Amino acid sequence: MSQNPDSALRSIELSRTATGRYTARNAAGAEVEFGQGEGLLSPVELLLAAIAGCSAIDVDIATSRSSEPSEFRIEATGNKIVEEGGANRMEDLNLSFRLAFPDDDGGRKAAGMVERLVALSHDKYCTVSRTVEHGTAVGHDVSVGIDGAPGAPEEAK
Repeated sequence: MSQNPDSALRSIELSRTATGRYTARNAAGAEVEFGQGEGLLSPVELLLAAIAGCSAIDVDIATSRSSEPSEFRIEATGNKIVEEGGANRMEDLNLSFRLAFPDDDGGRKAAGMVERLVALSHDKYCTVSRTVEHGTAVGHDVSVGIDGAPGAPEEAK
């Protein structure tokens, strides 16, 4: 996967490693394995992690300037539903923040920022939750080849 000079573009490359098991890799080479099976997060759980992680970064970066948290946990929940016609989706998404800071000036300052930072993350800065709430369309294109035939993926030749 090549680095794209367009700083607005974000991308990952997903590779199948086994039936129901995948690795997502970004341009910098960081990887996460997921799928179906023991020890793996599902794609829906990754969505919840992305929403929680996005807000976690917003809150953590700002509060950590004043104090290192003694506890920093976020639970992301949602209900998977099946719509009429059989389509799956999530609803009732929620983040529950559980943070604690030391009982000193820096800790009290950090604690006093949390509610405002969570609101700012939700309303302005968290690209993931704002994209989900906006309802951005997901397009797709497909390229399928037969091993050894012209137009087959390079790895299959």
